[in-house]
Amino acid sequence: VDLVVECGDFIHAGDGTVESELSNLVTIESLYSQLKCPRYYVLGNHCLHTLTKQEFAEHTAMTWPHVSFDRGGWHFVILDACFNRRGKPYQRKNFQWTDTNIPQDQVDWLTADLAATTLPTVVMVHQRLDPKKHYTIRNHEQVRSVLERAGNVAAVLQGHSHSNNHQVINGIHYCVARAMVEGAGLDHSGFGVVSAYADGSLHIEGSLLQASYDWAGA
Repeated sequence: VDLVVECGDFIHAGDGTVESELSNLVTIESLYSQLKCPRYYVLGNHCLHTLTKQEFAEHTAMTWPHVSFDRGGWHFVILDACFNRRGKPYQRKNFQWTDTNIPQDQVDWLTADLAATTLPTVVMVHQRLDPKKHYTIRNHEQVRSVLERAGNVAAVLQGHSHSNNHQVINGIHYCVARAMVEGAGLDHSGFGVVSAYADGSLHIEGSLLQASYDWAGA
């Protein structure tokens, strides 16, 4: 593969102590860092249940809360929805997991970023931008409007609600990845390999409990 992205909840709250959570983070990062290709991080609510964003970054290779990059003729955007409705960042049990928001400065950044590229684009975020009750980002309609106006966003890859899910809203695919936390061992796990083609089409080859998809280009 050309790159790997984990879509949030890289760790899951243990005994509630900072020391324990940092130990968990160091353990999984020691495996993730063995990849021979670029690796990226999406912040999830469990990542920040006990830690701050700075602590997460200090113990991984993450140098951004949100970022964009180009690869293989595609543009990729990672968003950080780990803020409450007042724009305060998640950290150390200071939030309700149902209160998730993308602050205005990040929305402005996203608008400018998408306007600056003509490449087909995939957006990645942990919490959901499609409607799913308490799993959905509060200002999801505002953010989806930005994606739709840009005209070059093919898909949004998400996590948070743990089960395979897919829907199309105004021409954009919204796909939830199957979580790896619903039980121990391969029988309860799943992952997908995404192939992105020059014509704007995408194929997700699901393994284990992850569903597979084929999406035609615009």
